[in-house]
Amino acid sequence: MIAWISEHLDADLSVPVLARRAGMSDRNFSRVFSQQVGTTPARFVARLRLEAAKARLEQTTDKVESIASRAGFGDGEALRRHLRSEGATPRLYRARIGQSDAGTA
Repeated sequence: MIAWISEHLDADLSVPVLARRAGMSDRNFSRVFSQQVGTTPARFVARLRLEAAKARLEQTTDKVESIASRAGFGDGEALRRHLRSEGATPRLYRARIGQSDAGTA
C-alpha cells in the first residue's frame, strides 16, 4: 500500500479510498495503518506529498502550481501552507541549490 500511495500522490488518497483499495473498513484501515506505519494515513500522505514537492522544487525549475498539482496538493497555496508550517517557502528550497523561482513563489 505504501508503494502504491507513493506512486499516486496526485490521486485521492483519503481514508475511504485507501480503505476500499485495501478491502477494509475505514476505521479498521486507519487503525491497522497507524499501528504498522506509526502515523495516521492522512499524516503519512501529507508527509510523502511534501517530500515529493520539496524534491521537485530542488531538482526542477517547474512552477510552484505545477509541482503542487503533481504532488497532490491541488494548488500552489496549499503547498505554500505546508511549507510555511515548517518555516520555509518554495524560494528557500530553490535557493539552497541556486535555482531561481522568480515569479513562482
